[in-house]
Amino acid sequence: MNSVVRISDPDEMRMLSARWRDEGLEVGFVPTMGALHEGHLSLVKRAIMLGDRVVVSIFVNPKQFGPGEDLDRYPRTLEEDLRLLGKAGAHCVFTPSEDDVYPEGHATTVHVSGLTEGLCGRYRPGHFDGVSTVVAILFGMVTPHFAVFGRKDAQQLAVIRRMTGDLRLGVRIEGSETVREPDGLAMSSRNRYLKEEERAQATAIHRALVEAAGMAARGETDAGRILEAARQTIEEAPLARIQYLELVDPLSLKPVGRISPNGLLAVAVYFGRTRLIDNMELEAPVPPRGQ
Repeated sequence: MNSVVRISDPDEMRMLSARWRDEGLEVGFVPTMGALHEGHLSLVKRAIMLGDRVVVSIFVNPKQFGPGEDLDRYPRTLEEDLRLLGKAGAHCVFTPSEDDVYPEGHATTVHVSGLTEGLCGRYRPGHFDGVSTVVAILFGMVTPHFAVFGRKDAQQLAVIRRMTGDLRLGVRIEGSETVREPDGLAMSSRNRYLKEEERAQATAIHRALVEAAGMAARGETDAGRILEAARQTIEEAPLARIQYLELVDPLSLKPVGRISPNGLLAVAVYFGRTRLIDNMELEAPVPPRGQ
């Protein structure tokens, strides 16, 4: 088990990162809200593969929760998180306070236009402003060379890429594949909210994505037919309540009528009070030349 350093003071964090940089070491960063699972740890392991030193932040960001969302009940498991990060090989855990991140008088919000209006953004106004703002602040505190984000939240990854590039923050953004339970459910800190029957039925999300990917691979490119098949599969789960199910362009996140040559199928589904998101990139076969 690695001896992981815990730092809460932003100035101390910057000094440690600066020292590593002066030593010629590449600093990687994985921002989290804690309640860690194997999905988070896969991001840490990827960062370790890509860099020399890895910082993981744990900060439950109030600005990305809307009214009535689960800020108060969001799981907080710091001691277990520290144990898991030490075992995974992280070098530093950064745990700033809310006052460190948003001191009195804080008045700046980062907004990314174009990528935040659809999908989750349509139902969670202000969410991606909160995400972009906190990530920009954490980048300034940690000063990493690169940061790793999961592809499970494809919209978040796209927004962070755009924000980082537009603001010339000098941080390389790495995407990491979604980690799933053996039955296909994407790992999430919110999975622990699911009741037993909800958890059993939640596998319908992955089944729908796999079915859609299979349709595309067999040559189906019409978005309407793919979406209808995916919807029917999810609705076979009586407890499922679909918030959105959309086929979008992987770069612009705008809805498409046809896969040409690929598309991103993104979904948000409620099981009880628990909202689960997932996605899968669909690819149509490329016709032989001359056809």
